[in-house]
Amino acid sequence: MPVQDPPSGVEALPGIAIVGGGPAGLMAAEVARAAGVEVDLFEAKGSVGRKFLIAGKGGLNLTHAEPMPGFGARYGLRRDAVGAWLRDLGPDELRQWARGLGVETYVGTSDRVFPLDRKAAPLLRGWVRRLKDQGVRFHVQHRWLGWDESGTSLRFETPAGIRRLRAGATVLALGGGSWPQLGSDGAWVAALQDRGIDVAPLLPSNCGFDVGWSSHFAARHAGAPLKPVVAYRRDAAGVEHALQGECVATSTGIEGSLVYALSVPLRDAIARDGQTTLWLDLVPGRTLERLSADLAKPRNGRSLSEHLRRQAGIEGVKAALLREVLDADALADMQRIAATLKRLPLALRRPRPIDEAISSGGGVRLEALDEGLMSRELPGVFCAGEMLDWEAPTGGYLLTACFASGQRAGLAAARWCRESRQ
Repeated sequence: MPVQDPPSGVEALPGIAIVGGGPAGLMAAEVARAAGVEVDLFEAKGSVGRKFLIAGKGGLNLTHAEPMPGFGARYGLRRDAVGAWLRDLGPDELRQWARGLGVETYVGTSDRVFPLDRKAAPLLRGWVRRLKDQGVRFHVQHRWLGWDESGTSLRFETPAGIRRLRAGATVLALGGGSWPQLGSDGAWVAALQDRGIDVAPLLPSNCGFDVGWSSHFAARHAGAPLKPVVAYRRDAAGVEHALQGECVATSTGIEGSLVYALSVPLRDAIARDGQTTLWLDLVPGRTLERLSADLAKPRNGRSLSEHLRRQAGIEGVKAALLREVLDADALADMQRIAATLKRLPLALRRPRPIDEAISSGGGVRLEALDEGLMSRELPGVFCAGEMLDWEAPTGGYLLTACFASGQRAGLAAARWCRESRQ
């Protein structure tokens, strides 16, 4: 079907408009341009990849070396859908792609994959330079406002005023609801819902939780690391799950890699029951029997604090946690102390706000999209990245799925664009 000329005041783009300059949008731009379609990429901020750069400040964790099917299982309820994306662009392919940009990678601790220099900026600079050389046109300081009254033209707020554009296809890669200062503010939700696209509420993911410490604990121990510890939780069926790792006490509760890995079931349990309990084993290297025997040794006039330090290695924030959950009578009972050190209960009240989270859950439901990630309600409109309704833990899983969904949406948009012009 021939493409009609746009109305007055609306610019016609020759190919695909990609909205969002994160990994998903950039990957969509790369594959669509390689497929021979003209590409214009629009970014609300003054430069692309800002969240990507922030994520790489401590060392860019590009992907993970965990083999399939374990890798795919990290996506929980969406493992089948995301697994289909990963068959086209998985962790091995992502490392090869980085090598094509002159960035070699290595497998670090916990099988996380990093660039050799651990930096995000060189990879991003090389990628953007290559995209520009290939003909991708970048438009920064273009904040997407949705569609105009006709429902067919994109509206952007720019320093020069409102700009209206009509493209052969549109890929939305607008991020989730975390890190609003970098552009992922979830402002797109209403625009999509107004057009009939089913969007699940955005929720914090890979986040910390409020506990409600005493003012004394919060003032003295906020920022103190807890390592190593084993965390225990129970699911809705009462089945217990355990995971060892590290976390950090905050002024309001607890956060860190161990907590982030458990954040989805903990968040969902709070939504279901009003709160949930996380138990910490503060002495994972000793059995309860050995710990009880060690603490039963005579104190010989030593204070409780000194006795805990000498016999169990408990001091600082771990000793303070013990005092947070046990009263004076319980602190006189060494068996009670031993049992608590092995299963210290933390009542989690609520997840931290979404704008503090590393990532977000919810978003455009995958059921609202076809296999090419095109909207069933709005043909020619594709979605990719974290704005889709899937979740994953940190460790390279988030980035990998963003890249893979961008590739899938970009290729499908290029096919749509070509076919619609025939």
